Amino acid sequence: METIAFEIDNFINYISEVGVSKLYRIFWFFIFFELFRLVLIDLLALIFIKLKRFFTKSKRANARKLFLMENPLVSIIVPGKNEGKHIFKLASSLKEQTYKNFELIIVDDGSDDETEIICNSLKKSGLIDIFIRNEVRGGKASGANTALRLATGKFVIHLDADCSYDMDAIEQIMIPFYEDESVGAVGGNVMVRNYKESLATTLQGMEYVDAISVGRMVSSYLGIYKIISGAFGAFRMDILEKVKGWDIGPGLDGDITVKFRKLGYKVVFEDRAVCQTSVPNTFRKLAKQRMRWDKSLIRFRLRKHKDVLLPTENFKAVNFISFAENITYTIILNIKWYIYAFDMFFNFTGMIGVILVMNFFLYTSANFFKLMVFNFFRERRNAPFSYYIPFAPLMVIYHGYFLRFVRTSAYLKEIFFKSSYDDAWNPEKTSVKAKEIGI
Repeated sequence: METIAFEIDNFINYISEVGVSKLYRIFWFFIFFELFRLVLIDLLALIFIKLKRFFTKSKRANARKLFLMENPLVSIIVPGKNEGKHIFKLASSLKEQTYKNFELIIVDDGSDDETEIICNSLKKSGLIDIFIRNEVRGGKASGANTALRLATGKFVIHLDADCSYDMDAIEQIMIPFYEDESVGAVGGNVMVRNYKESLATTLQGMEYVDAISVGRMVSSYLGIYKIISGAFGAFRMDILEKVKGWDIGPGLDGDITVKFRKLGYKVVFEDRAVCQTSVPNTFRKLAKQRMRWDKSLIRFRLRKHKDVLLPTENFKAVNFISFAENITYTIILNIKWYIYAFDMFFNFTGMIGVILVMNFFLYTSANFFKLMVFNFFRERRNAPFSYYIPFAPLMVIYHGYFLRFVRTSAYLKEIFFKSSYDDAWNPEKTSVKAKEIGI
């Protein structure tokens, strides 16, 4: 420790001698990309969101009143395989919702557990309105579209069976439709329920609180919100029918979000509509999940929906910006990080140890700042921010190395081998068909 302190002291003296330009030369990646975009821009956006909510409280109250007066039927669809152990808890919790006018449609996508028996029993007792079983697995998109054909509501809410929802979750996610008639879809706020289970779940809990929840609040405010989580998302039925439902995934959540945006409808995030989910409890399982997520970015953003980036007749500036921001901060910056690492190793070889330590200190400081300051802008928390404080330094390794290396591997596999079509997450027959027709 004394050696590190001595080296840091020498480094600080060195920087004070060479000036600010040298400081930027060494820490340009952190200063320009991380500090500017993920701290300063997010903080400013959160302040404006808070102010906007203060001055539009009456508008939201009126929207809620309109919604409750109309009392529209909401179709809640839950497609899934081997979710039998979660269905009773889900159906029971939905009965506790503050909003009551909904139908619950469960689609069993070829399960080999007791899902069919459980769901038929719940249907008889009135907890499920419609239950359909696909004897042959067709994949999540197939299950969702099966439910969609049976749905009769004005709005459709897509849920994951293994999630739990705040009592006012349905009401909260519906209000934005009545605040702005151009809103076509609304994403709910997903939090980590099992954040205490392991180190992997704790770090994901912090990630969902910061990068995912806050990130989506900011992107929604800026009009560039990119993905409605399949765990909790609401859609206008008439637009779902226009886009013909969900296409084969993985990545179907981001795909349908883009399809709504391309038709000119707003897609917004509602952080006050909360659900909690259980995330992968080991780093191996997490890597597998993120590989699937990251491959879908290449498959859908750069292949299927590449027309968003081109000056076609369907071109819209806000969609272009949304795509450009997403690609910049996931793909391009991922490449730039490796350029930065090579730059430091080759041009500052003698200082590399101290540079690593200083970067660790800077990123950790930023994590502490966001954890404490951003906490004041959250209206719903799954854990006190003090719980996460001891783990803030580990987020540097989690975000900076673990997720980065997983992301890089996923991009390379998808760009060169289109490996998402081989993912067991989808049935082979659907992936083969999707590859044939280019979706």
